[in-house]
Amino acid sequence: MSEPPASIPPLIESYQAAHDRHDIDAALASFTDDAVVRDEGETWAGTERIRQWLAKTSTEYTYTRTLLGAEPTGTASWLVRNRLEGNFPGGVVDLRYKFTLSIDRISALTIAP
Repeated sequence: MSEPPASIPPLIESYQAAHDRHDIDAALASFTDDAVVRDEGETWAGTERIRQWLAKTSTEYTYTRTLLGAEPTGTASWLVRNRLEGNFPGGVVDLRYKFTLSIDRISALTIAP
């Protein structure tokens, strides 16, 4: 496993921090208006749907996130690996977050094991 880079893009850091503290408005502000999120077999497209996804993921389970590693996968994309530990089935899961960035916001996010 690679070590976390010296610096993850500030946009990804601020999104993850906002999500961790359940600040839906701040997390939502990280996305473009036409962004797409894919998580748990569902697709959430656009501001209102992503707000619904953020509300769902902020209240469904309680968990902590640990950064396992991250690396750029292109000029505007990053793969971030996080370990979640909490009160969801199984209690621990390592997830891969594939971010596509568009200038100063996230245009796509896919979360998968």
